[in-house]
Amino acid sequence: MQKVVLLFVLFFSCFCFTQVKTEQQIKATLTDSLKIKAKALYGIDNFDTLYYATENNSFFKKTKDTIITYSNFQLGEITSANTFNPLKINLFYKDFNTVVILDNRLAEISKIDFNTTQPYKNVSFVSSGYDNTIWIFNADFQYLELYDYKTKKLKLKTVPVQSEVLDLKSDYNYCYLLTQNYLFVYSYFGSLIHKIKNIGYESLAFNEAHLVLKKETSLFILEKNDTKIQPIQLPKMLIKQFLVTNETVYIYDENLLRYYQLKIE
Repeated sequence: MQKVVLLFVLFFSCFCFTQVKTEQQIKATLTDSLKIKAKALYGIDNFDTLYYATENNSFFKKTKDTIITYSNFQLGEITSANTFNPLKINLFYKDFNTVVILDNRLAEISKIDFNTTQPYKNVSFVSSGYDNTIWIFNADFQYLELYDYKTKKLKLKTVPVQSEVLDLKSDYNYCYLLTQNYLFVYSYFGSLIHKIKNIGYESLAFNEAHLVLKKETSLFILEKNDTKIQPIQLPKMLIKQFLVTNETVYIYDENLLRYYQLKIE
């Protein structure tokens, strides 16, 4: 009888813990805002350094004291920019199948023209890797490659995916590939860690603490080493772009950048 009672207590305790965990809410509180006119926002760090592009396709780094810029009009429109490593920022120009690597003063370190690489690579997405590597999505073969732009050698490639790719984000340790059917999470050496069903997510924002996903006018969060995607409580609004840094989500629309502090309750 005592054993039965003990088992019941343990079961009830586990059940209560599970209930508390599932009832956790992630709230976002508006703490600040900034007026800025940009064609696209690409990053904001702990010191409020802002990275963005304007209508003339110039790339800007704006701190509290200075603004510096990089322009390459020969390559046309900037498709994406990854500022995770501020010492090796990568700009992707999809129309010219080219990536430019910049230092923290926005001076060119490297220029990778995939039209001239052997073998030729048709690249549709680019993100940062570790050391001198970048993650690229090979549109012809439908797989990710980790490419060393210094040695011009391929470090690894993943298994091909079977659905349209929507977004790609990464840091030194993880790479997140969002497709129409699944969110794939890879380790830095190309092993698949998680494969999560995509139920309408359209794009990603990522930093070392969190992955944030957008679905229509709502945002969701996936914490590292987890597979449960949870909604963020936000007022309904148009979300032109969004970023995340530590516990802050930034939402940009109508030339206004809003700062929302995340809190788990």
